[in-house]
Amino acid sequence: MMRIFKSWLILLALIACSVANIHAADSADADAQIEVRLKALSTELRCLVCQNTTLADSSAPLAEDLRKEIRVLMHEGKTDEEVKAYLVERYGDFVLYRPPMQANTALLWIGPFIMLLIGAITLIVVLKKRSSIESSAEPSELESGEDK
Repeated sequence: MMRIFKSWLILLALIACSVANIHAADSADADAQIEVRLKALSTELRCLVCQNTTLADSSAPLAEDLRKEIRVLMHEGKTDEEVKAYLVERYGDFVLYRPPMQANTALLWIGPFIMLLIGAITLIVVLKKRSSIESSAEPSELESGEDK
């Protein structure tokens, strides 16, 4: 009787160990998937300290804290879009490395083109003024300037 009891006890212990190993393997797979998602998502987010660096490329302490916070949200089952929405709600559109085109971010998107247009117009005006000054100068003035 005692022998059968010990056999059952060993059998139950083996089953418990195998279930724990399966759970650990599943947990490791889930952690690997979360790390892949975190890496992809952190390339779309801006480091709030570095400002011109993605969250993935930043080594700032705040960036590490944000990555930890994102891991926690992903472990809770949040999708990438839900994580982005949470971070935008908390930090504003600035946290997105490519902010969406909205009324409050339109200058970010259109500003460089406006500056390029202003520069091109300025260049054209300066070149036209220069050519009109050169063409309006009389040949006698140019010749007299060379003799002196």
